[in-house]
Amino acid sequence: MELILASASERRSSLMRMCGYDFTVIPSSADEHISENNPSRLVESLSLIKARTVFDSLDADRRKNAVVIGSDTVVTLDGRIIGKPASEDEARAMLRMESGRENRVYTGLAIVGMDGNVESVCSDMASVFFTELTDDEIGAYVKTGEPMDKAGAYGIQGCFSMFIERIEGSYFTVVGLPLHLLYRELKRIGVTPKELFCEKAYAP
Repeated sequence: MELILASASERRSSLMRMCGYDFTVIPSSADEHISENNPSRLVESLSLIKARTVFDSLDADRRKNAVVIGSDTVVTLDGRIIGKPASEDEARAMLRMESGRENRVYTGLAIVGMDGNVESVCSDMASVFFTELTDDEIGAYVKTGEPMDKAGAYGIQGCFSMFIERIEGSYFTVVGLPLHLLYRELKRIGVTPKELFCEKAYAP
């Protein structure tokens, strides 16, 4: 069985490698602009679109044994969805709004495979609490370039972790791939991390 990640995100690839999954990366080219204001439904819909797009791009023989993973993440503040910043000015504005407050991170997960006979969609939410940020701190962080490809203009796994007071929920949901859901959904169809569940992993 071939496991495929429909994402160019190095963060998601790193998490899957960390868990011992053997997989191929095929980034999705799907149009991610859809009309949906509910964050859970939005990330679930986008995750499924990504997974289906990559699955449908495979040839017929490959689809028979392929399982494709799609994932998407958004941030909300006061119930309003915040995407990735389009400019440094927008990144600074987002971070000023989030400073000293709680934002919520929603990450969706979709599994499509086995010639179209497998399809599951789910999502998870975690709350992230920021410390108060000064304009100098915001400016310095934006200059690193790290906020520009991240929902909410921050990455919890990078240097911005200094400004995170606490999180409630899964850390990996905030990073962009809820590993507990990934393991659960793949286990249901008989896919487990090869490096974890092999004899050599326990050899002396």
